[in-house]
Amino acid sequence: MIWRSALFTGNVVHQRHRPKKHSLQYKVFSLLIDLDELPDLHQTLRLFGHNRRAIFSVHDKDHGVGETGGLKNWVIGHLQQAGLPVDGLRVTMLCYPRIFGYVFNPLTVYFCYESTGKLIAILYEVENTFHERHTYIIPVRQGSDGSVRHRCAKEMYVSPFVPMECHYDFRVFPPTEKVMVGINETDADGPLLYAAFSGQRQELSDASLLKALLTYPLMTLKVMGAIHWEALKLWAKGVPVYRHSKAEKPVASSIIHPEAANAEATS
Repeated sequence: MIWRSALFTGNVVHQRHRPKKHSLQYKVFSLLIDLDELPDLHQTLRLFGHNRRAIFSVHDKDHGVGETGGLKNWVIGHLQQAGLPVDGLRVTMLCYPRIFGYVFNPLTVYFCYESTGKLIAILYEVENTFHERHTYIIPVRQGSDGSVRHRCAKEMYVSPFVPMECHYDFRVFPPTEKVMVGINETDADGPLLYAAFSGQRQELSDASLLKALLTYPLMTLKVMGAIHWEALKLWAKGVPVYRHSKAEKPVASSIIHPEAANAEATS
């Protein structure tokens, strides 16, 4: 069966500009999950489960407010607060799956389409290693090149090597045969850090999941290991450390005003 859901294989890159230059690149894959297809994926795929143990799985408690069965309603509620239409809404979620029960998603991206198929909003769900999540809900105005550009103030502590007083400039090419999510993080002195994922679409099937398992063994554990390894290298380079600033709420969100959200991102 052909799903709207898919598997995207590609690369994650990070480039730090200052106070010390530092870069990394890792091969990874992400799942694009149509939230309406979750029950069918759960029933049809042997290697995938929804809210159950499986080699690959997606659990509602890892996203949104963690309410079982409430993920799409959580998205709908935010869009309603933003004054956007929700009749016939379709939502796809780009994320890492749990692999053998473990996952850490630094960024989960939700693409929200109205009944005509038009992309009307993107939700950027940022998670840190302190089990805090903050989601930025931003209406979409698509550019002539097919990309979406968004800008918002950083609202949650993420990295010990990045100050809180920053802005995110997102540039996104929504998923078709390819997908790209890029983030320029800036502070008062200009560009500080660039991070991006770009991937190529593959059909979501047991065969493609098995291939991903063999090609990227224990990927989600490696993601967390890489975070700590790169942090050690930054510390060794003498990059200043900023202590954790605890979020007021462990799960929070911000609806970004369209004029601010659609400002040109720095390149």
